[in-house]
Amino acid sequence: MIQKIYEHYLEVRCVSTDTRHIPQGAIFFALKGERFNGNTFAAQALEAGASMVVIDQADCLTDPRMVLVEDVLVALQEVARLYRMSWHIPVIGITGSNGKTTTKELMRDVLMKGYKVHATKGNLNNHIGVPLTILSMPSDTTLAIIEMGANHQKEIEGYCKYAMPTHGLITNIGKAHLEGFGGEEGVFKGKRELFVAVHATGGVLFVNPELPRLAEASQGMETVDYGFQSGGMQLQVLREDPTLVYSSEKNGAITEVTTQLAGAYNLYNIASAIAVGRFFEVPEADIHAAIAAYQPENNRSQWHKTAQNELILDAYNANPSSMEHALRAFANQNHSNKIFILGDMRELGEASEEEHRHIFELAQSLGLTGIWVGEWFQRLALEHGQMGFIDTAAAKEYLQAEAWVGKLILIKGSRGIQLEHLVPFL
Repeated sequence: MIQKIYEHYLEVRCVSTDTRHIPQGAIFFALKGERFNGNTFAAQALEAGASMVVIDQADCLTDPRMVLVEDVLVALQEVARLYRMSWHIPVIGITGSNGKTTTKELMRDVLMKGYKVHATKGNLNNHIGVPLTILSMPSDTTLAIIEMGANHQKEIEGYCKYAMPTHGLITNIGKAHLEGFGGEEGVFKGKRELFVAVHATGGVLFVNPELPRLAEASQGMETVDYGFQSGGMQLQVLREDPTLVYSSEKNGAITEVTTQLAGAYNLYNIASAIAVGRFFEVPEADIHAAIAAYQPENNRSQWHKTAQNELILDAYNANPSSMEHALRAFANQNHSNKIFILGDMRELGEASEEEHRHIFELAQSLGLTGIWVGEWFQRLALEHGQMGFIDTAAAKEYLQAEAWVGKLILIKGSRGIQLEHLVPFL
């Protein structure tokens, strides 16, 4: 059945998993989730224009254009694997605890200076997004970038079986999804799966040895090194005014670049993009021009000016590692009236109390002040006589009454806290 689906895919070159968005003639994969069952929409998908529907419930088989398989998700991934096998181009797999989407987008823009690049859109980086990314690859693609997110071990290993990356890059290994991975060592093992898979096929690993956990993860493997002072690179943060300005030296020539990224920690992501650009022989001037032109979106490292204040909007997600980077960078910002809005970090499991307390104490040690949002941070704030709110709605009432003006405001928290809803009141 998989071969039949794949052969039909080669005819239509289009798939869908959402009956609300079915291009004419697409194959509809009837996926199941906790709150939905695509099988029940099989007939509707055909009415909406699908040319084939892949299902895994026999009682929904009501039309000859429907194909019954054992598991629709596995079928989607298998079709993606067959399609990937037909390509003989560089495929860069990228993962990491922080910064993978920003790094992927910087890398995409740099490599577009010399290649027809197909890259993961947004954060479609899970067990559904990865095969969909592969199956949406245009026929003129000359290089692909596949972002791989994970919250448990063996997940990235699974992606590599059908994405088959020829090159691999891990942005960093930190404290993210501790609950699902089973602690920090679980995160290390899970992220390292990308290096293991690429190394096993003789591929190329891009490694920043200045980050000890990456050096450890790639031990015994051949690597292309990069960093602030590694692999022939010389990068330096010059200032944040208010966005990051860096310098890069190569062959005695120094280039100064003003980016549109907020946060000095983004130099790690920039270093990755420069290293990959150089490896694929993109001209140096084009590399830095692409980085300077890159505009962050979706509440990631965005500098935003309102009528009243300046904002560093980094509220797409948060974990202990990214939160610490953000606070340290914020402490170095040259502004006379800095204040933060920090929200809880999710998916930390048993480490939740310890990690939230660490971030709370770090902010105090850096001399930073602000308000805390979420169950964990509110509890700590109230213990220490600081301003804390149980949720964004409560914080919104406070901000409406306060009407902050003339401040530089760092906004960071996990996606579920939805701190971006506070922006209209700042």
